[in-house]
Amino acid sequence: MIESESEVDETLVRDLLLDQHPDLAALPIREVAGGWGNQMWRLGDELAIRMQRMDTSPDRQLKERRWLPALASRLPLPIPVPVRDGVPSERFPKIWTVMTWVEGTPLDHGSITRSDHAADTLAAFLEALHVEAPAEAPNASDRGGHPREYAEGFENFLRAVDLGRFAKDDVRAVWDDAVAAPGWKGPRVWVHGDLHPANVVVANGTLAGVVDFGDVFAGDPAWDLAAAWVLLPADGAARFFDSYARADEAAMRRARGLAAVKSLFLMLMGQNGDRGLPGGKPNWGPAGRSALERVLNGL
Repeated sequence: MIESESEVDETLVRDLLLDQHPDLAALPIREVAGGWGNQMWRLGDELAIRMQRMDTSPDRQLKERRWLPALASRLPLPIPVPVRDGVPSERFPKIWTVMTWVEGTPLDHGSITRSDHAADTLAAFLEALHVEAPAEAPNASDRGGHPREYAEGFENFLRAVDLGRFAKDDVRAVWDDAVAAPGWKGPRVWVHGDLHPANVVVANGTLAGVVDFGDVFAGDPAWDLAAAWVLLPADGAARFFDSYARADEAAMRRARGLAAVKSLFLMLMGQNGDRGLPGGKPNWGPAGRSALERVLNGL
């Protein structure tokens, strides 16, 4: 039985395929660097295998299996679509999923050089995603409510992160404004829920796809609108909100505060030593600092 992600290797992945999906077992297999909740293995040119890693519950993959096929059909950017299910076994006691591969370079290893195009593309993607969800759509798990519900988490991040040249009072002012903003009054809409540089891919200097929908839920779109500051270069947020016409002032205030939290999270993940999170990612630190600078500069 697998005790840790370190014991998952190409031999195991191929054996699982031979056992459950033998028609795919002859395809080339190679590990994809990165991943937090799940480990990814490239399968041939068009597929990938998503295996539980830090996630202790199958819920995230089960949500993707149920909802992504329907969402993908109306979104203007590629997203991964589940095509085969893997079930727990003696060799690997967790679920795994074969999905379509989304071509591109993760933004935490790439860059956006066509800022206006990326802003318009992100706005079009989120407008297509943020439609009213059915009653049975999942609620948020550990995120998704009004920012005021996450005050403790914000304070924890603010204490743990080395802010460097940023002033703590400036960061808190953005957060306090988000907490004071009115809540979402509209219908529950589909929300990706975890848009950060490792969960989008870029090609030709612009956004080319969105991945990792394990946190997908129905609720307040401000959780995704925070991506205007977290993903886009300087001045990209202004262009984004010019294109995304459905955001009112309150949503923008909530989104900016949530972007501050996401920036702090990225910075914490990028810290070295005991103050960073386990399994930290050094390249997330610069992304978080750049995002926080954009947050503090406003639109």
